[in-house]
Amino acid sequence: MKFQKVLIANRGEIAVRIIRACRELGLHSVTVYSTADRSALHAKIADESVCIGPAATKDSYLNMQALIAACKNTGAEAIHPGFGFLSESAEFAALCKEHGITFIGPSPESISMLGDKARAKETMKAAGVPVIPGSEGVLKDADDAKRIAEEIGYPVLVKASAGGGGRGIRRVDSPEQMEQQLTLAKEEALKFFGNDEVYLEKLIVGPHHVEIQILADSFGNTVALGERDCSMQRRNQKVIEESPSPLMTDDLRQKMQDAAVKAAKAAGYCNAGTIEFLVDHERNFYFMEMNTRIQVEHPVTEFVTGIDLVQMQLRIAQGEALPFVQDDIKISGHAIECRINAENPELDFRPSPGTIYSIYTPGGPGVRIDSAVYQGYTIPPYYDSMIAKLIVHAPSRKEAIMKMRCALAEFIVDGIDTNIDFQLKLLKNQNFEDGDYDNAFLTSYLEQLKKS
Repeated sequence: MKFQKVLIANRGEIAVRIIRACRELGLHSVTVYSTADRSALHAKIADESVCIGPAATKDSYLNMQALIAACKNTGAEAIHPGFGFLSESAEFAALCKEHGITFIGPSPESISMLGDKARAKETMKAAGVPVIPGSEGVLKDADDAKRIAEEIGYPVLVKASAGGGGRGIRRVDSPEQMEQQLTLAKEEALKFFGNDEVYLEKLIVGPHHVEIQILADSFGNTVALGERDCSMQRRNQKVIEESPSPLMTDDLRQKMQDAAVKAAKAAGYCNAGTIEFLVDHERNFYFMEMNTRIQVEHPVTEFVTGIDLVQMQLRIAQGEALPFVQDDIKISGHAIECRINAENPELDFRPSPGTIYSIYTPGGPGVRIDSAVYQGYTIPPYYDSMIAKLIVHAPSRKEAIMKMRCALAEFIVDGIDTNIDFQLKLLKNQNFEDGDYDNAFLTSYLEQLKKS
């Protein structure tokens, strides 16, 4: 279980983030890169770096055999999957185990159970965690879906059982729409996840998307680290995250943390994970899913708790016990994260790959940049458009908003389009400033911008 060399099966800012955590713990880092990423920062700064294939992700970052071979050839004893790619693949976690490689994450069994959204929902229900009303497992056919929808009431969502990232989801407002939307959801689920099974759940209109970060070691200790509000979303993709949530009360946080710990224990979970909930306007909360990996938005939790989550992942995978208990966790101040993407918001957020001619990033107390781009770097067109995460921390939410506004105003990237100005507009929006927003806000806001 003890290891000294970690292979990072990812790219971009999260790979750089993991390299830093490894170095601070005295661990040797190995990165992998595709031919399109030869000049990428993660390929340049690791202790070792290995090319594993061409630009297409299926031939490189999703190539399990190439990653295992890279481990064997470099002598890496562990793999950190980061987020995305193979981070939630039970098959990959099992393959690592088969080859005697430590997978820095939960067990294949936990990933498999939680990756099956319908099965996960049943597990949570049995554990006493509130779940959204819906089907008992996967749907048989359209008649089955219509029957359940009539029982729980429209609108409903048809969702991919093996889904994630907003894929394989269709809203249904009436029985007449069911057959078509069910077919579309199944087709998309098969395309993206190789599994066309879907389930149905009640659509909670205008909820907040609030998630609880947990850490669990192999000794049965599970600790919740407060919440993150991820309600500022576009097409089910998060844009801004913050901690604490504007709608949170001490009582609600306690209930949600208790439910999150129950959820993790019900899944036999070990390592870092995130339980995602929907919270309605009456502050009722419902389990949505559990992400079995480090989250993009993990830095806001690191700021308000002072705990390095990536280092904790590595320590837990080494067989160490958590060095704290629940009563030790204190939430201090307020943190906000803005995802900086290479895209053009005025052209329906069209991706903007290309060469960065110059870049200036903000700094100062309570300002953090997680990024893997640099002056002269050419952003390839093959991967996710996120080029940086800008995170700020301040004593209060009001001060954090002001700090983020100042930081965004200083952030300059020349040569490509970015969403920096769009993020600044959101930070100046009165609804965001008042904490008066939910999952539906950004869609409505963008529609208003188109009309103006």
